[in-house]
Amino acid sequence: MSSLPKSPRDVVIVEGVRTPFAKAGTKLKDVHAAQLGQVALKELVARTNLDVDIVDEVILGNTGSPSDAVNIARVVALNAGFPIKTSAVTVHRNCASAMESITSGYERIKSGTMDVVVAGGTENMSQMPLVVPPAIKGIIERLGSAKTGGARAAALWDWFKADLQQIKEMVTTPPLAKTKYKPVITLADGLTDPFVGINMGMTAEVIAKEFGISRKEQDAYALQSHLKVAAARAKLAEEIVPFYVAPDYKEVVTQDVGPRDNQTLEALEKLKPFFDKNTGSITAGNSCPVTDGSAMVLLMSREKAEALGYKPLARIRGYAFAGLEPERMGMGPAYSTPIALKRAGLSMKDIGLVELNEAFAAQVMANQKAFDSEEFGKKIGLSGKIGELRSDILNVNGGAIALGHPVGATGTRIVLTLMKEMKRRNTEFGLATLCIGGGQGGSVIIENEG
Repeated sequence: MSSLPKSPRDVVIVEGVRTPFAKAGTKLKDVHAAQLGQVALKELVARTNLDVDIVDEVILGNTGSPSDAVNIARVVALNAGFPIKTSAVTVHRNCASAMESITSGYERIKSGTMDVVVAGGTENMSQMPLVVPPAIKGIIERLGSAKTGGARAAALWDWFKADLQQIKEMVTTPPLAKTKYKPVITLADGLTDPFVGINMGMTAEVIAKEFGISRKEQDAYALQSHLKVAAARAKLAEEIVPFYVAPDYKEVVTQDVGPRDNQTLEALEKLKPFFDKNTGSITAGNSCPVTDGSAMVLLMSREKAEALGYKPLARIRGYAFAGLEPERMGMGPAYSTPIALKRAGLSMKDIGLVELNEAFAAQVMANQKAFDSEEFGKKIGLSGKIGELRSDILNVNGGAIALGHPVGATGTRIVLTLMKEMKRRNTEFGLATLCIGGGQGGSVIIENEG
């Protein structure tokens, strides 16, 4: 059954907005994640003429947890002008953190606990810190607790010797290798699965080999991602708030920084495998870049939206999260989507548009094969295949290989982009889905309110 009567407790999406997404180390590298969120949230309020006094809660995804804004949702909300009484919570589900924010808001509204929720996510991956290893931490603690000049001098001398050893380790060991004195790169640490001990790139290598996806196919897919974004710049601009960069605010970022309008297959083919340098096929070119950005949506109960005179863009029909082997985490959408479809009372034949986060080209293509496989369907307990994940409805405006993947914001971005495109095409049902580091998948199904 595809049609479903409207209900006062339906959870609808009134509007959404995001900042430009910028490749780490570029235009937004010096912007705190809280400020990224603040700009997106203030724009959402402006576009909807929202009375912030009626918002029950602000729920934001974030994975970097800046030490000066640990509950970053609260910081963002207050800085955006929300009243002290408005509660705010930060959620963390790795790559699906900003999808978790939407589903958490959905549950609050659906249950009748709340009527108005802001959901979203924010992340500055440029600012992921370096962490000093225990050997140096111990010296710093000794220095701080020293009672005499001699004790301080001894600690300083040990620190000097440790610095020399640190330099030696940085020169003589691989960049990501952990040693006694070298600082820990938290971004690399966070993108390494603690259960199986391999990074996200190596999980993509696992499924590329499992599904027989060639380097040539991956590069061709990556090229299309860039070309689609280039063709869709004007459409994507509709969801973007221009970002004025401090300190003088004269520089304004109006579009995503990362997509290459002149990308070529020849340039992609020149790149060497990044994770498995001997037999691998995953490169920096057919993977998503590390990125900075924020995205927000406004959720309401249908009865509240109607009372306030809003015309919602979409209704949330269902969602699901599901687990799988961490080393095959890229297959997450194939595990969570059948559950979400069942809860929504739909099948893949009903889905007119799909946003599937492009963590890696191999991961997207492997899911396409799995969705259309009777064997895979039976493996996960279905009577047949999930249903075809057609290329003509998949990531029609490009995806994260070009746009990037700010981990704590992407889950909202794909719902936002999907919702806007469904409105343009008058598409009835859409699927937003992504793989999640640690071995999970997340899927949200929305219905066009047009």
